[in-house]
Amino acid sequence: MTVTGADRDAGGVRSWLWWGRRRSAVLDVGLAFVSALECAVEGVGFAEKAGLPVPVGVLFGLVVGSVLVVRRRWPIGVVLVSIAVAPAEMGFLMGIVGLYTLAASEVPRRITAVLAGMSTVAVFVVTVVRMRQDVAQADVGEPDIDPSGWYVPVVSVFMTLGLNAPPLLFGLYIGARRRLMESLRERADSLEQELSLLADRAEQRAQWARQEERTRIAREMHDVVAHRVSLMVVHAAALQAVALKDPQKAVRNAALVGDMGRQALTELREMLGVLREGTAPAPAPVPLAAVGRAAAAAAEAAAEDGPCLDALEALCEQSRLAGAAVEFVVVGEPRAYAPEVERTAYRVVQEALTNVHKHAAGAKVVVRLAHREAEVAMQVENGPCPSDAGDADVRLPSGGNGLVGMRERVLRLGGVFVSGETDAGGFKVSAVLPDRP
Repeated sequence: MTVTGADRDAGGVRSWLWWGRRRSAVLDVGLAFVSALECAVEGVGFAEKAGLPVPVGVLFGLVVGSVLVVRRRWPIGVVLVSIAVAPAEMGFLMGIVGLYTLAASEVPRRITAVLAGMSTVAVFVVTVVRMRQDVAQADVGEPDIDPSGWYVPVVSVFMTLGLNAPPLLFGLYIGARRRLMESLRERADSLEQELSLLADRAEQRAQWARQEERTRIAREMHDVVAHRVSLMVVHAAALQAVALKDPQKAVRNAALVGDMGRQALTELREMLGVLREGTAPAPAPVPLAAVGRAAAAAAEAAAEDGPCLDALEALCEQSRLAGAAVEFVVVGEPRAYAPEVERTAYRVVQEALTNVHKHAAGAKVVVRLAHREAEVAMQVENGPCPSDAGDADVRLPSGGNGLVGMRERVLRLGGVFVSGETDAGGFKVSAVLPDRP
């Protein structure tokens, strides 16, 4: 931002205006005016005692009293001036207001204590001298009153404390209260900033949870639609090829297409049911932090109801019925895993078989499942696509998200995913998942 000439002028004006509010300036000017009048009146007596002209004493009192206008800017100077003019018996208002301002300001307590002690001593000495003179003049003919006894010092102490203690204590109280209010205000500002940061983080977490749930739903939709519909297209192509040659085989293919369509619809209904539960209207506003928990709960419920490793044999059988040569090999002792682990393993094999139907129709496929000590591994490997594969061109579309989805699933559970071409000209997909994610 640039600074204009008007801003510089305003900054110059503010450099000598130390009052934060106009009300404070009016108060200080008013106090200085009253103090100047008091000192001017007291300057008359000072001039007579000092043998000076009365105008000089009045002018001196006006100058001394007007010092009170700078009490907020230089409280130490005001107290020092009041101490200096104490022997002249002037500036009592200036001394009281100066002590209050000094105690209420941010001056170090050590300096405040020293100046308060100096002011107390000065007022005490002036009070003792003045009372001795008054007592001596009033009681010259009465021998029972001794000005040098205990009466004058005790009364002087009480008068000194009565003049200095109230403004000093009240100033300390006001200063402590002001510092407390500033501390509370700063704490409130910091708490407001922290709440704003927490709200932003909660919104980010909710956004992240929504994005994660969208990605998970997209993966589920892709797995269900891509695999089931791909097999339906393959069977439909086979049905078209053998409809006239082998009516019985055509009937079997038609039945398979119907079964796969019903399975796809069932899985789609389950997913849509989870979405409906997650988007049902709530009777009261839901906090942002609950969005991520709701999405996680929906994902967990869907994982528990999803397919498992026991369904891999049926999955391979569906591909065999579609004309693919699929060999299923199990290594190790089968056991139960976490629902999300079994679901992820099933989806990896399912998507790999779908890719075989899309890109290597008629190739021989080997599906391996290995149960290890603390993990489960799966591998889908197909050979090269034969030149005479298939009776018809099924023209299956490919969105290019199959391998990406498999990798995301495996990495989300802390597993390892590898895919690529084999030396024999085929393609291999391998994944290793931990026993407990």
